[in-house]
Order: sequence, then C-alpha cells, then structure tokens
Amino acid sequence: MSQFEYPRPQLVRDNWINLNGKWRFRFDDDLVCKMPEGVTGWTHEINVPFAPETEMSGIQDTGFHRFCWYERDFELMPSEERVILHFGAVDYFSRVWVNGQLVAEHEGGHTPFRADITSALSAGGKQTVTVFVEDDPADLAKPRGKQDWLLEPHSIWYPRTTGIWQTVWVEKVSRTFIQTLRWTPIFETFEIGCEVFAGGDIQEDMFVEVKIWHGEHLLADDNYKLLQGEANRKIALSDPGIDDSRNELLWSPERPTLLDAEVILRCGDKIVDHVKSYTALRAFHINRDRLLLNGRPYPLRLVLDQGYWNESFMTAPSDEHLKRDVELAKLMGFNGVRKHQKIEDPRYLYWADKLGLLVWEEMPSAYRFSPRAITRMVKEWTEAIERDYSHPCIIVWVPFNESWGVPNLTLTQAHRNAVEALYHLTRTLDATRPVIGNDGWEASATDILGIHDYDCNPDKLKARYEVSDPVRTLFDQRRPGGRILTLDGFPHRGQPIVLTEFGGIAFDPNATPEDGTWGYTRAHTAESYHALYRDLLKVVNETFMFSGFCYTQFADTFQEANGLLNADRTPKLPFEVISAATRNVTLEPKDVEEEGDQPGKA
Repeated sequence: MSQFEYPRPQLVRDNWINLNGKWRFRFDDDLVCKMPEGVTGWTHEINVPFAPETEMSGIQDTGFHRFCWYERDFELMPSEERVILHFGAVDYFSRVWVNGQLVAEHEGGHTPFRADITSALSAGGKQTVTVFVEDDPADLAKPRGKQDWLLEPHSIWYPRTTGIWQTVWVEKVSRTFIQTLRWTPIFETFEIGCEVFAGGDIQEDMFVEVKIWHGEHLLADDNYKLLQGEANRKIALSDPGIDDSRNELLWSPERPTLLDAEVILRCGDKIVDHVKSYTALRAFHINRDRLLLNGRPYPLRLVLDQGYWNESFMTAPSDEHLKRDVELAKLMGFNGVRKHQKIEDPRYLYWADKLGLLVWEEMPSAYRFSPRAITRMVKEWTEAIERDYSHPCIIVWVPFNESWGVPNLTLTQAHRNAVEALYHLTRTLDATRPVIGNDGWEASATDILGIHDYDCNPDKLKARYEVSDPVRTLFDQRRPGGRILTLDGFPHRGQPIVLTEFGGIAFDPNATPEDGTWGYTRAHTAESYHALYRDLLKVVNETFMFSGFCYTQFADTFQEANGLLNADRTPKLPFEVISAATRNVTLEPKDVEEEGDQPGKA
C-alpha cells in the first residue's frame, strides 16, 4: 500500500513513515534463534504486509512454520518528539526489538499494537526493527477464523496467514499526544459524544479543542479542559427540525454523510497535538421484531464476505481493492456485509463509512474450548471493539458463530456461560449497538436471532418460514441446519429474526468434478444460476418473519465456488441482473448492459 494511505483513518497525523515493503526474513522452525543478534543467514526477502504464504509476499510457502523472523532498516533522526511504532496486525504472538532493545510484545492475530521507541533510537539516524513471530499452525485454542490447521485447505477453511499482514508504520508525536479518540452518535438528542484520551507527559494547563463540520458548515467549535488525561463531552448539534433537512445530516447507505472533525490538544496557548478525524450521526436500534436505522424500519440486505484474495489472502492487494469491494457489494444491490471470521483492515471500514455500506463485525473463532481459549478471545475481542468503536458503518457485533469454540452449548454450562459472558461484555463495552451472542443456531443471550439455513429449494424455504405460529412451528418443531434455534431457558422473546446465512450456490462453467470446488448446491448454466438466485431472494425478501438476510457469498474463495463474483471480482452474471434479484425488483431487458460493458477486475 502506498505512502499516502494512512492506516488509521479516524486519527490522522501528517508526520508518519510507512514501513511496508522489503524486509529481511527467515523461518526458524527449530527455534534456533533466541534474540535478534542470534539471527544469521536471512534466507528470504519478503514484501510486507503480505504473509509468507502468499504470492504477493514473494515467498509463497504454505507449509507448516511455527516460528519466523523479520527485520528492516529505516532512517529517522531522533528529536525531542516521541516516536511510536505501529503494527496493524501480526498473527499470532509477536516480540519486537528496535536496535536490539525489546520494545513490545503482543498476543492476538487480528488487532493492532504500538510501542514508544523513542529511547531505543540510534543517534546516527539508522534504525533497525526486528520482529519475532510465533504462530503454531496446529493450535486450535487461539482465535484463527478461517485459517486451516491441515496442510491443504479443506471444507470451509482456507490457507494460513503467518506473521505481519497489515501495515507497519512509524509516526512522530509530541511529548504529550492524543492517544485515543472515540465518537458516539446520539441520534435521539442530535448529539455527538466525544472522548479524548491523552498519552505521554500530562500537564495541568491542557485543553482539547474539537471542531466538527458538515461540508463547509461549521457545526461545533468547543474547548474542554483535560482532567487526568481525559476529556469526555457531548457535543450538541442544531436539529434542523424537518425530515428533509435532518436526513441531510444523517448517515445511511443511501446517503453516507460524514462529519469532518479536527481535534487539537493545547497547553496554554501552545498547540501540542493536532489530528484529523470524522464521525457521523446515525443510530441502529431494535423495536420489537424490526431493525431501525435512524428511527425508521430498515430491511437488511447483506452478503457474507470472507475478505480473501487468491494472491494475498487476508491482506488486500491494495487500498483500491478494499474500496472496490465496498463498491461491488453496493453494485450488486446489497446495503451491507457480514465480514465473516475476520477483523477487517481499518481501511475497508473507512471506505464503508465513506461510500455507505453497513458492516457486521464478527470475532474469528477458536476451535477448542478451554479457559485459555476464552481468555485469548476476550482479550482480542476487547481490542477489536476498541479499535472499531467509532466507525459509523458497524451496526452489529458478533462474538460467536455457529457454536464454534463452544460446541456443547446444549449440554455444557461452561460453554453457555462463555457465550453469555461475551454477549454481556460486548454490550458493556458498547451499549449503542445490538449484539448476536452466537449466530446461526443454539441462541441464548442475543439481541437478534440469526438463522443459518442452506436449503436451496425456494418452495421448501418458503414453507418453512411462512408459518402462522413461528414460536411453536419453527422454534419447537423444526431444526434449520439440524440444530435447535434457541437453548432451553432462552425462548424467542420477539427479537428480530435475520436469515444470516443461506444460498451458497456454486456456479463455475469451467469446473470439473476433479477440481475440488463446491457449494451448498450447484448450477450448471448461467440461466439456471440466475433463476435459482432470483427465486431464493424473492422468498427471503417477501417473508415477513425476516428483518433482513445475508446471502452466502460475495466472491469465490479458494475451494468455495459459491460467490456471486469470481475470485478476481469479475461477476458471474451482469451486475444489473444480480442487483435486481437481490432487491426483488423486475429488470427490464433494456436495463441490462452488454457483456463487454461489465466492469473487470478490481
């Protein structure tokens, strides 16, 4: 990714250095090296931030490697300013040295960490950063999402991602600096909650200045005294009072209005730190069995998105690819995505904020239950919520999926306790968004009931969900996916019901029985593929029981050929045809573009 794509889009400074690019690299399968000075014989050059398993890394080694090392030099002259080293994500455990001095340790493969490296800098200006990574490919008690524990990808699991897979960067800050910034939209009172947390040398006479704009119009220009390193205020915006005027200020997929922000830290009359940010005014609530966006019923049309590329796995080939994925989801008629088993790059969330796409954020699962697995999950999930709290595109948190990591929910109280604990923890860390405790089936504590059902017969799907008494018929007598939908003691209390996985139609006209690709059902011609997708979407759009749906899936992903797009993001049907079926509208022949007009690769 280029020098100009700032990796933390809601807290932006001008003075930073992108450390992506060529690094020295070596595997250390036998753990011969213990410290940076013991690392000899660098065997590879790797292109960071791409994992060594990927083609774009320049290595493309998908074998089992538990330990590896990275190193690179960069130029930076020390000054009176602090220097912070940032890692977007390193899978799984990492230890970092600068010029031989240990500066950071971090566990968790999907969340960022940072280190103040000021005291470790060399006076001569040449700096060396060394990273040790441990990522046990057989460890099922760590959050790993879709990463396979077998040598070759099987079933619904994909190749592994080892080591650095998001941007590494350095920034200079003042001795006192804005460390964390949180925005909370308060739709009911037309307010924006602003929390500023300072780091470094906190002094008494410090103030925070917050400015918010809607386009060229200045909405707020406030000053708050910093108390014990914090400022926490609600900023009142003028309510226009008329729906049309209010809508211009509200964020939605149809009108993704962002409010630009500037936060200045002052000590007396001196500017100490200055960052740019953005927020939005929007609310996603539940009223009985319906989902509301900005106070109005809002049916969800989501698509399941794994967030993988063949050439680069979990890391997008470029920032433009992240932007294009947001555009493609909207182009296919969806108003949101369920990011499946992945904490996505903040740059994707930035484009979802800017272009208008709802996002369900889901914690990557572990596949073994133990106190250590739950402890790891709690730590990493807490860090993910902290990182992404302020993004207006995120509307739902999902800590568990399909009982993965808690496989005995019907029998084992500890497994139930884990789901309930993560639900309540998530609601505590963020009281503004709904939480699905365990998506798919075997629900206990949850704000939305998510159902996974891959029956691809439209008539059977219609008969199953167009029932007069869903509590008795659906929850007590039928078993979509072969599982009970709610656990004993947690009857359906009228929460919204969303069909959060269905479809999965594989279509690849060039597929052969030997190539190993699959879907939950298969279409053999473009005509039959279109007809089946159209008929399934008609059922779920017209079933009153559902407050929304999530179709599987966005793009083909390795052995899974059930994407609406091929792996290179070219469409399997014209975009207009997909969009019309997604939205359950009739498409006139004149509205379909010629095949040659279809957008190509991202």
